[in-house]
Amino acid sequence: MLDKIQRIDINSSDYPRRLREISDPPAKLYCAGDISLLNADSISVVGSRKYTLYGKTVAHMIGKRLGECGVPVVSGLAYGIDAFAHQGALDAGGKVIGVLPGGLHNMAPAGNRSLMERGLASGGLMISEYEPDDHAEKWKYPRRNRIISGLGRLTAVVEASMNSGSLITAQHANEQGRPVFAVPGNINSQFSIGCNLLIRDGACPLIVIDDLLRYIGMDPSCITEETASLGDDERIVYEAVQRYNGAAPDRIAEDTGMRTSSVNAIVTIMEIKGLIHTYAGKIYIAQ
Repeated sequence: MLDKIQRIDINSSDYPRRLREISDPPAKLYCAGDISLLNADSISVVGSRKYTLYGKTVAHMIGKRLGECGVPVVSGLAYGIDAFAHQGALDAGGKVIGVLPGGLHNMAPAGNRSLMERGLASGGLMISEYEPDDHAEKWKYPRRNRIISGLGRLTAVVEASMNSGSLITAQHANEQGRPVFAVPGNINSQFSIGCNLLIRDGACPLIVIDDLLRYIGMDPSCITEETASLGDDERIVYEAVQRYNGAAPDRIAEDTGMRTSSVNAIVTIMEIKGLIHTYAGKIYIAQ
């Protein structure tokens, strides 16, 4: 599909309206794929190239949930969190929008070319403000990030160290008047310090993924049955919580035969999914 690249100038009716609103919109975009996605209600998901298992899991979960609900996921197709968010969306049959730091003929990073091709084959869109044969250069990456935040209704940051480029994306989103959600993490983790600081400085803590959908005006309860996608251990814990609604983790561990630490880890993931919630040390089915 890269042999069918369309150039869209800023005065074109196809040019994304949200991108036209930012202070320094690109004068032109080179696009491969479905250009109707340029004006879709999309959500930007970004994070560090270096990541933890927690970050990988959450990024995939966010992408998958958005994909299930027909919300395109915008990201930079970078290694790490960006890629996992796009993979989650594609695994759910959703659409992705990849914003490249170089021309479309020079995919960067080259190792994610197969992900780019999968996104195009699934009806997605790849865009760049640079000529198709231009190469990615270091200074182009932070410039690219203003497009990532500019296309989305909001930006979600999953995991970010102090030097993560995703913090630049969050800064662009703030300057553009777009909301920023950040996934809270371990205060002792170098991979979460960026997100935790964003929350301290006013970003919305992303505790339940469906809050992203609610923000853009969607009713998550009408979209899909989330429990259908639970893993085996998640289903066991969920069913135990149904039996003992309001029980402590120790009681759920006793019922399931799992370690309490394993129950707590699974509960954290399901709480992010919006299936359960915890209060005063007890676990409840989300209503």
